[in-house]
Amino acid sequence: MNHSPACDSSIEHGQALAAMCAAVSAAASVCSTVQAGLDRYRAITKDDRSPVTIADFASQAVVARALRAALGDDLVLVGEESSSFLRDPAHAAHLDAALDVLRAGAWPGVTAEALLDAIDLGAAEPPPADAPAGFFTLDPIDGTKGFLRGGQYAVALAFIRAGRPELAAMGCPNLSPDPARGADAAPADAGTPGGCLFAAVRGSGRVVQSPLGASCGRGGGELLVTPASRAAFAGARAHPVLAESVESAHSDQSASAILMRELDAAYGLVRLDSQCKYAVVARGQADVYLRLPSKKGYVERIWDHAAGALIAEEAGCIVTDVDGRPLDFGHGRGLEANRGVVVATAALHARLIAAISAHRPPNA
Repeated sequence: MNHSPACDSSIEHGQALAAMCAAVSAAASVCSTVQAGLDRYRAITKDDRSPVTIADFASQAVVARALRAALGDDLVLVGEESSSFLRDPAHAAHLDAALDVLRAGAWPGVTAEALLDAIDLGAAEPPPADAPAGFFTLDPIDGTKGFLRGGQYAVALAFIRAGRPELAAMGCPNLSPDPARGADAAPADAGTPGGCLFAAVRGSGRVVQSPLGASCGRGGGELLVTPASRAAFAGARAHPVLAESVESAHSDQSASAILMRELDAAYGLVRLDSQCKYAVVARGQADVYLRLPSKKGYVERIWDHAAGALIAEEAGCIVTDVDGRPLDFGHGRGLEANRGVVVATAALHARLIAAISAHRPPNA
């Protein structure tokens, strides 16, 4: 297949989003398989982090292969991984394990070379911000430490053009589909399918949440999140809720606490890994997500925020950096023009930016 790049004017957003959702669902299934067998994969490679390494590579390969099959050879995919690690003979056990997990379901008969080539489809560099065709960016497993502890993680895919995400598909395999169960609830009762697929299109004013494995709102069990529905769900709360990383190294959490106490001394807190934080703010389980720089000069990576940011925005939230500037995804692999991330409802965002400016915590 060799037609125009994905999401050119000749290809509808709907076609690209459907391909993205299918790719993310397939990758999430692979990741869930690996997460369910953490001890087995650790034993294979004698490395505590090896399960997430295996799943990372397998996930990127599945997404790259699926997008190319659906949208053509000319698409540009900027992923987090390249195949160099797996091509090293010292890591043959990781390569064999990745092949085994793919052959068991997502890609029967895959060869080593096909896997490595698929991974490298996602090793492209972002085109200039003014490139007409745009590009995809992928985090094959966002939240690696959450993945390793059996907690929250996400497969996050976005399409970016002119420095802004236009499409997002994000799979959260361990996030409960029922917002009423709490942001940190287990995905489902025993024996009941769980996990969520979030899809958003810029300017639509809605986010479609589907069960993982569904076809972007066509498989039943969908939840439509709009600014109005989000406000209605969150409106019953007396105090704002902050969604925060489990890992304190990811953000200046002491500064976040100062800012939240200024908003409301009785604020609530939920901790979870990955871009799932964007999702729980989007559907109203939390009201604020702060990523305050904990290291001077640190630059966020585009794949860590593109999908989640669009999902939160289409649900009615405001997403900026700590200076109140929109996130600019047009500067390569990093958010070079921004510092930190502030995600909040319209009612809270301006107050947070003002508080950040007034307090200006160290490195924020």
